Amino acid sequence: MKLDRLIGILSILLQRETVTAPYLAEKFEVSRRTINRDIDILCGAGIPISTKQGAHGGISILENYKIDRTLLSSNEMQDILAGIRSLDSVHKTNQYAQLMEKLSAGSSDFMTGNQSVLIDLSSWYKDSLSQKIAIIRSAINRHCKINFFYYSPRGVQKRTVEPYYLIFRWSSWYLWGFCETRQDFRLFKLNRMTELQMSNHTFSQRAAPLPDLRNEQIFPGGIAVKILFDASCKWRLIEEFGVDSFEVQNDGKLLFCVDFTNKDNLLNWLMTFGTCAELLEPEELRREIRETLREMLQKYEEER
Repeated sequence: MKLDRLIGILSILLQRETVTAPYLAEKFEVSRRTINRDIDILCGAGIPISTKQGAHGGISILENYKIDRTLLSSNEMQDILAGIRSLDSVHKTNQYAQLMEKLSAGSSDFMTGNQSVLIDLSSWYKDSLSQKIAIIRSAINRHCKINFFYYSPRGVQKRTVEPYYLIFRWSSWYLWGFCETRQDFRLFKLNRMTELQMSNHTFSQRAAPLPDLRNEQIFPGGIAVKILFDASCKWRLIEEFGVDSFEVQNDGKLLFCVDFTNKDNLLNWLMTFGTCAELLEPEELRREIRETLREMLQKYEEER
């Protein structure tokens, strides 16, 4: 688009002393004649651009105009670029990298050694995830409803939703939208969606509240557990719950007390520790684990 190209040219001229028309033509994949017309447009807009012919010539903005090349500090620009770069990790294109080049035009510090923050938002489901994000973004921009099948512990249901926000949280992507089935705003995990489609039906935007993403709201607890872990499990508890999530006992074992939201998630997580963890409370879950282990033992003792 012409406007994008004009902004890109202006960004480069603000960052560099002098550039040539062939350089700009190659960078924006247009002809030199188009670049010359763009320069005329910028001059007509009141930007004092100077052109000089010859071996050491080129295009530049008058020095007294370039008092401050940017309102952003180097650190602020790097933070912006890190965020923009991260969006390419969930897309199959490099559109955000191209935007990043425009923002950082002429300043190699932002693109190489001084870029100290790298963010990757991709997952095992990158191929399907990027397509879902593209559909949802398009639906949000066009105010179109979306249809999909949603899988949850209660089964699978077809949902029609008015999309409002795409959210990355807890290492996953979510959609915040108004669900016609629940007649309320709900949070949907993209990995649980199948057969996602943008509808032809548009909607009038509601006064959409921002989702409350505090852990205690999304994971409200309810199951108070007490677990004794071997000392070898310390790294996992620190990684998943933090250094203050357990108390070291006299024998070196780790007493872990926390609230869990879902019983099945708790039992599945606990099983990954094998014999290195013992559930102390609640007693009813201890009994359930004993019964599950008996059934597992019986299944594995049978000859196949």
